[in-house]
Amino acid sequence: MLLCLARDPNVRLRDVASAVGITERATQRILADLVDAGYVRRVRIGRRNQYEVDRGHAMRHTAQAGQEIGALIDLLGDAGQPDTA
Repeated sequence: MLLCLARDPNVRLRDVASAVGITERATQRILADLVDAGYVRRVRIGRRNQYEVDRGHAMRHTAQAGQEIGALIDLLGDAGQPDTA
């Protein structure tokens, strides 16, 4: 979900749900958790939301202590993106 938001800050949650393979309601709950934990900032622009992933936020699992989520996003890069060539 973080990858979807990092790739397109203007993405609709319906599209995130479809890409991730979960329900829209589950996507809303996960997003609320990410916002509450400080991983994502949600900004209302007109009738739409824009999402900003805090790439400097540390991962919370003890196995990744001290690692920032930005490094993971960079590592995964365009994984899963359709080939446009």
